[in-house]
Order: sequence, then structure tokens, then C-alpha cells
Amino acid sequence: MRRVAAVVALTVASYGLPFGALSVAAGLNVWQTCFLSLVMFTGASQFALIGIIATGGVAAGPSAIANAALLGLRNAFYGVTLAPTLGVTGWRRWVAAHLTIDESTAVAVAQSTTPLQRHGFWLTGGGVFVVWNVSSLLGALLGDAIGDVEALGLDAAAPAAFLGLLWPRLRRRQSLVVAVAAAGLAVAATPYLAAGVPVLLTVAVAVVVGVTNVFGEKGRAA
Repeated sequence: MRRVAAVVALTVASYGLPFGALSVAAGLNVWQTCFLSLVMFTGASQFALIGIIATGGVAAGPSAIANAALLGLRNAFYGVTLAPTLGVTGWRRWVAAHLTIDESTAVAVAQSTTPLQRHGFWLTGGGVFVVWNVSSLLGALLGDAIGDVEALGLDAAAPAAFLGLLWPRLRRRQSLVVAVAAAGLAVAATPYLAAGVPVLLTVAVAVVVGVTNVFGEKGRAA
């Protein structure tokens, strides 16, 4: 269990560094970057936020916030799944909610017993929280020092991180169709719409395919 949590934490650190550097390049300072990692603490949403701000500036703030919130919504569904297992109340419930992310959920649900699931959740969530914030700080300091993150190719880190999260989920035909159609819509709409808005439009693709279940397995609920 500890080895798994350690591997997950080290993996997170590998894109925590570029996040910090990209955040500074997008216009946030070091302390704003650190604050974002502390209070938001969900990598995909943070990358989305700074990516849109970097493209559209302050004017793209509403779109950036909407995209970040949309991506972070999945953590609420994780929480619904994990709540009976964790069985926490009071202030621990708030801490558990903050640590409910892709990594802590994945390690927890992979365990065979409830005690192991709880241990996996807290160990992974706590470890990732520490590593993510430390690596974000280091990345922000690095980005502040080098100025141009494109010189080191760090501008490609955000798309690479998203692809890494998405790739394991493309095994079913329906997921693949949603990904390809959404990407096509976003690329087609980008020249005509403000930064961040094309990504919001892609939600329509997921909703239509999910409701109709047209590409799903027969007998499987949408």
C-alpha cells in the first residue's frame, strides 16, 4: 500500500513542476500559484484554469472558472461513491472531501476490504496533497527564474497531463467517440469563440451521447 501511494505521489510530482512553471507564465505569481494548489487541489482543473488564462488573459476569467469547475465536478461523484466507505463526520468530512481526487479514489476502490480502502484513501490523498503543493512551488520558482517556459518545452506539459489522464478511459467505443467528436468540435470552434468557450461546448457532445447511449453496450445504462 505504501509503495503504491509513493509511486502515485512521484507521478503527480512529475506534472506538478510544469504546472507551477506554466502558472507563472500565465500571469500568476508564485504565491498565487501556491494558493491555487492549496485550495483547488485538483490538477486537471488547475491546468484548465491557467491554460485558458494564458490564452485569453483576464477577460477569459469566467470561461476559465467554468471549465475548472466542470472538470472538478467529477470529484463530487467520487465523494458520493466513497462516503459510505470512509464513514467520516465533522471536520474530517471536510478534509476527506478536499482529498477526494482521481488518485486517492483509484487507490481506495482497488483495495479488497473496507479498512484497506480507507487506509489507501488517506495515505494516497495526503501524500499527493503534500507532493503536489511542494512540486507546484518548485515549478513556480523555476518558471519565475527562467521566464520563458517554452524554451524548455514545459508548455506541452498540460496537454500531456490531460492525455495521460484520458488515455486509460478510451477502451470503450462510446468513450472514444465522445473524445474524438469533442476534440473536433473544440478545434473547429476555437477560431471563432473566446478562449475556454469551445471546451464548454464539448459538454454537449458528452450529454447527447450519454443520454442516447447510441454507441454504448446494449443493456448498459447511459
